Amino acid sequence: MSDNSDQKGDQAAAFQKIWTESMSKLMQTAFTFGPESAPPEVLRQIRTGMFQALAQSWEEFMRSPQFLEGMKQWMDSAVGFRKMSNDFLAKARNEMQAPSREDIDSVMLSVRHMEKRILDRVEELSAQVRELKQGGPAAQGERPVPARAPIGEKNSPRNAKKRAP
Repeated sequence: MSDNSDQKGDQAAAFQKIWTESMSKLMQTAFTFGPESAPPEVLRQIRTGMFQALAQSWEEFMRSPQFLEGMKQWMDSAVGFRKMSNDFLAKARNEMQAPSREDIDSVMLSVRHMEKRILDRVEELSAQVRELKQGGPAAQGERPVPARAPIGEKNSPRNAKKRAP
C-alpha cells in the first residue's frame, strides 16, 4: 500500500514539475518582445512562444517514463478487461444454451443451400409449365425427364441413369 502511494506521489510530482516548467517558459516567452515591434506582432510572438512552450512541455511529458508506464498499464488493463468480458459472455451464453456465432453461421449456410435448391426446382417447374402451355412433349402425354431429382425423391429417373451401368 505504501509503495503504491509513493509511486502515485512521484508521478504527481513529476507532472507538477512539467506543468510548472511549461508555465514558466510561457511567461518568459510572453515578455520577450522589444518596444520597436507593433502590438499585433507582439501578440503573434506571444502566441507562437506559448505554442512552442506547450508543444515542448507536452512532448517531454508524453515521452516521460511515468506517462509511458501509465499508458502501458492502462492498455494492459483494457485488453484484460476485454478478454475477461468476452470469456464471461461466452460462458453465460453456453449456460443459457444459446447458439454461438458458428452455430448461426452454419444454419445460415444451410438455409442458403436450401434456397438455391428450391429456386432451381421452381425454375424447372416454370420451364415445364411453359412447355405445357406451348404444347410441348408434356402436353402430348409424355413426361419430360427433370434435370434434377425432386427434393426427397431418391428413385427419380435422373438418379436411375446415374446408377445404371
